[in-house]
Amino acid sequence: MGIRIALMGYGNLARGVESAIKQNEDLELVAVFTRRDPSSVKIRTTGAQVVDASKVEEWKDKIDVLVVCGGSATDLPVQTPKYAKMFNVVDSFDTHAKIPEHFANVDKAAKESGKTAIISMGWDPGMFSLVRMVSDSILPEGKHYTFWGKGISQGHSDAIRRIPGVKDARQYTIPIESAIDEVRSGSNPVFTARQMHKRECFVVAEEGADKQAIENAIKTMPNYFSDYDTTVHFISQEELNREHGKLPHGGFVLRTGVTGYDKENKHVIEYKLKLDSNPEFTGSVIAAYSRAVYRLNQEGQTGCKTVFDIAPKYLSIKSEEELRKTML
Repeated sequence: MGIRIALMGYGNLARGVESAIKQNEDLELVAVFTRRDPSSVKIRTTGAQVVDASKVEEWKDKIDVLVVCGGSATDLPVQTPKYAKMFNVVDSFDTHAKIPEHFANVDKAAKESGKTAIISMGWDPGMFSLVRMVSDSILPEGKHYTFWGKGISQGHSDAIRRIPGVKDARQYTIPIESAIDEVRSGSNPVFTARQMHKRECFVVAEEGADKQAIENAIKTMPNYFSDYDTTVHFISQEELNREHGKLPHGGFVLRTGVTGYDKENKHVIEYKLKLDSNPEFTGSVIAAYSRAVYRLNQEGQTGCKTVFDIAPKYLSIKSEEELRKTML
């Protein structure tokens, strides 16, 4: 039997994790918990059960890792600390400004229960965070820059869908190309958020909804839209499904810096992702870190962890000897 994984929720991210588990022979999906009627949720994994979310506590001895797949706006701040009292957990909390607060809440719950948690896992926060930290350590005299997109942000789209009167929505984060080129030149520019990205929203409003109020709620939303040039388009559900049905994303992390006794040499580190499916790639990262959180707990390491705390060997199905032989 492999590491027993369960999913809390069954939206785009959970389906991405499910497909990633299928590619990892040591991982096994055993259950999907849902707030919907379980009989209405059709999963793709043969043998895994669909269970009402209210019964999750009955599974305390049947699950090695619970992946909490809710949204960062309202679900994860409540759910991850709650479930860290019962299970080893992984989440993808992506409201950067609130990560320290979320970490503290999850750390307290996990330590009290003897469980292990990994928060803010995916590609940003997650893989991009790791690149920022490592490149900052290597080139301490310099600046880092992160550009996202062009692509659909699941977290921002979810935040729009929580606004009263919104039936469905997709939000594209679009990097400003001239800003990327300026960074690549090594000139160490100073940008505001507005100078690096713009945001474009495609919204399906409920019948009779106040579109002006919805647009205002989007554009003034702190941590999500208020610091950016944001465009809002109201379209039909059919157009949204047809034109914006896929979930691409990606982006760049760049670090510029200097070396030499007289700082005479310039360097640029660049890490790029181009993703056909944001939730499937994020799910693949989460699957690897689910392996890690299980191993850490088996070693007796409890409390909350982030991407900074976890040695890469914990992610791999390969032995340490094989890693040294084939990867080093």
